[in-house]
Amino acid sequence: MAASPPRPRVMVLPFPAQGHVMPLMELSHRLVEHGLEVVFVNTDFNHARILAALAGATIPGGGAIDLVSFPDGMGPDGDRTDIGKLLQGLPAAMLGGLEETIRSRKIRWVVADVSMSFVLELVPTVGVRVALFSTFSAANFALRLQVPKMIEDGIIDETGSMKRNERIQLNPKMPAIDATELPWISLGKSPESRRAMIQTVLKNNPTFRLAETIVCNTFREIESAALPLLPIPALAIGPLEAPKSTSAGGHFWAEDEICLPWLDAQAPGSVVYVAFGSLTVFDAERLQELADGLVLAGRPFLWVVRPNFAADGVGEGWLDEFRRRVAGKGLVVGWAPQQRVLSHPSVACFVSHCGWNSTMEGVRHGVPFLCWPYFADQFLNQSYICDLWGIGLRIRADERGIVTKEEIRGKVARLLRDEEIRARALSLQGAACASVADGGASHQDLLKLVNLLRED
Repeated sequence: MAASPPRPRVMVLPFPAQGHVMPLMELSHRLVEHGLEVVFVNTDFNHARILAALAGATIPGGGAIDLVSFPDGMGPDGDRTDIGKLLQGLPAAMLGGLEETIRSRKIRWVVADVSMSFVLELVPTVGVRVALFSTFSAANFALRLQVPKMIEDGIIDETGSMKRNERIQLNPKMPAIDATELPWISLGKSPESRRAMIQTVLKNNPTFRLAETIVCNTFREIESAALPLLPIPALAIGPLEAPKSTSAGGHFWAEDEICLPWLDAQAPGSVVYVAFGSLTVFDAERLQELADGLVLAGRPFLWVVRPNFAADGVGEGWLDEFRRRVAGKGLVVGWAPQQRVLSHPSVACFVSHCGWNSTMEGVRHGVPFLCWPYFADQFLNQSYICDLWGIGLRIRADERGIVTKEEIRGKVARLLRDEEIRARALSLQGAACASVADGGASHQDLLKLVNLLRED
């Protein structure tokens, strides 16, 4: 009996943040299902976190996903939440190891996060082919391409700081955003960090044409106006979804599945689900107002409070005391299997930071949003949710910048009374599911990507 031909091998390279690793791991599982083998690259720091979160569980994929890691250029105590600083050190720390791995493993293709596009430097030297993957919306990608013009027009300066406020909308079918909420303004933790980020954008934008395609976790029905604005032809393959098995192998914290039987015990359409992603941080006052607001709303709630969610100064015992106070009414977990939560019939709405992954997951499961963006592209995503799709409401801070408990109670009540928002959310869910089903536009684009990655 003839041996089966070897699987084509692809390197997958995410930016080292939870919201980037997770969708690229989801894509890796899709590629494995279609007969490819994946070399998945993490930083040493994140590799250790993922293995700890797995706690001995086997990564699904039948051995076809090989986890490897390289240094990120930071010391053991480096601040890896400073995106600008982290970005700065990655090329020097990783390029050598990436090149060696590509050569030694005879890798012909790299699927690289747009934020890791420095790997395009290896196209002429190693002859590798690159598909860029966007972990944000096509609209945000298109906005990124406008950075040189925004500087020229005096809207932002070369550190990414706003000079002149105006509302920016590239197309009537795309979200609008105030210059005060441009993604780069809130990303860097210092002017130097923001400057480094803007310089990276200016340097990398012209290199995108070295890639063969851009892959987006979106679907054509919602981003038909934005996709043609990208610099090379794009494939829309979303919304991506985690494998049905319990662990996808891309989480930095262990998923607490105690929330699933708890959700089973709640009435259909009753639970307020609250989760702010992997980087949002709340100070003591904001944390207390949110906690009190959830109690005031008078509905069962599931709240994800990851280990580094509260800023310094919040007492260790605060969360334990709150858990005791709400026992029987609400559940607080450290990290949740979010897609399984959002698909649960007891969930009524999603209080979200509006990261793109969470946005796509909420859309795929037909869940209305209460939008509470923190930074980066989340304000642009909020504009999609509230202004263009009409599937959510903004949560608004008071004059001190604090979202009060009364605001939370009022918006929960208003959202859950609004049958039109619910109907639009279900309609958009139908479009999302049709897109990823066999024969749908996203499924067809996924097959195009697989065929491309099979080429030599």
